[in-house]
Amino acid sequence: MATIANTHELMKPVDEALVTGGRTFQELTDDVARPLETFPTLRWWVCFIAAICAFFIGACCLLSTFQNGVGMWGLNQPVGWGNDVTTFVFWVGIGHAGTLISAILFLFRQKWRTGINRSAEAMTIFAVMTAGLMIMSHTGRVWLAAFWLFPYPNQRGLWPNFRSPLEWDVFAVSTYFTISVTFWYMGLIPDIATIRDRAKNKIRKIALTVASLGWRGSNKQWHHYEAAYLIFAGLSTPLVLSVHSVVSFDFAVSQLPGWHTTIFPPYFVAGAIFSGFAMVLTLLVIAREAFGLKHYITMDHLEKMNKIIMTTGLLVGYSYASEFFIAWYSGSVFERFCFINRAFGPYWWSYWTMVSCNVFIPQLFWFKRFRRSIPAMFIVSLFVNIGMYFERFVIIVTSLHRDFLPSSWAIYIPTWVEWGIFFGFIGFFFIFFLLFIRFLPAIAISEVRGVMDQPQKGASNV
Repeated sequence: MATIANTHELMKPVDEALVTGGRTFQELTDDVARPLETFPTLRWWVCFIAAICAFFIGACCLLSTFQNGVGMWGLNQPVGWGNDVTTFVFWVGIGHAGTLISAILFLFRQKWRTGINRSAEAMTIFAVMTAGLMIMSHTGRVWLAAFWLFPYPNQRGLWPNFRSPLEWDVFAVSTYFTISVTFWYMGLIPDIATIRDRAKNKIRKIALTVASLGWRGSNKQWHHYEAAYLIFAGLSTPLVLSVHSVVSFDFAVSQLPGWHTTIFPPYFVAGAIFSGFAMVLTLLVIAREAFGLKHYITMDHLEKMNKIIMTTGLLVGYSYASEFFIAWYSGSVFERFCFINRAFGPYWWSYWTMVSCNVFIPQLFWFKRFRRSIPAMFIVSLFVNIGMYFERFVIIVTSLHRDFLPSSWAIYIPTWVEWGIFFGFIGFFFIFFLLFIRFLPAIAISEVRGVMDQPQKGASNV
């Protein structure tokens, strides 16, 4: 009997851990469609109203900035960049995990992506939207400054400075956003058609019919769909490396000590994946509990993400150490002063908060009990998000606040207007994410079916 049992264990499908509970195709469709077809819960409304309130506060602070200028912020001389650019780089970084989970893991045939890729893709789009608004609004009077960011033909013969990395950001982020939206929407089409066929409300059915683009699930449609999906995955993959590398050029191509370093492109990419996975983990832990998706966002999905967070945390920690080593090895007194000032100067608390949250705390995931504990992984993901915000703050502010003339040294403290804008953009992000999980499938039904056993006899394939 022991031999038979062992043989049965060996013959178990390798994908069993990706969908638990012995779910059928019909049960999968019902579970994913339920939040879309029922009235929102009280918890959803509480979160949605809180996000709207945060966004309203941020919008008021932003309008006040547009009216009165960035003098309402805590910027000074020499700190000309502060919470504004910190927030921009933070949200661009958040947007990297979606493309990594969807595109790169798809190309490497990693089936565990199927339960989490849809939410990660949506998070990417909303994070990039948030970053795009921040990079425009940081100019203060956006109708004057942002007017010159886009290289459209004009009769004045005036063009943007194409040698400026800020202009490179415009191209990189807009390209990334366009590809991400197309990739996300194309993956949604089969699932929108599934929800369309279940719709009972006439208006809802018409809207879903238009959104599904005539999808009927024929052999020809699936053939074209899979070919296009592969092409977009191939297009999206280089963007993971290119976009945040270009964002790092905002700093790396400068002459300023603390910024003028060649490690920034890979360092920023590792940090972006690190923070992006942490945000995905934060959102998915809440979603699986709130919408009963534990069978499709399983502990194995979350554990694999925790391993990636731990690995990229080590890479980020290696980058921190490398910066200090190169500052010493270079023999430049200015570089050495900049990094010593980061760790032991007036902003020492922000540096050690960054190191603690990004390097030390994620090492808890070396232990399986923490990797598979929902409270532990949720708390660690929150600390990582906090730490990655402080990383950008440390890079920007501590490199600026003490320049070459001690007489011009200054301390930067964000004002309540800046914090209002910061929390307003968090509200902006969550408004769109909450609307997404309310009106669109949070799980890729068609892709999860591909890693499930065949449906039981008599079970519907709807």
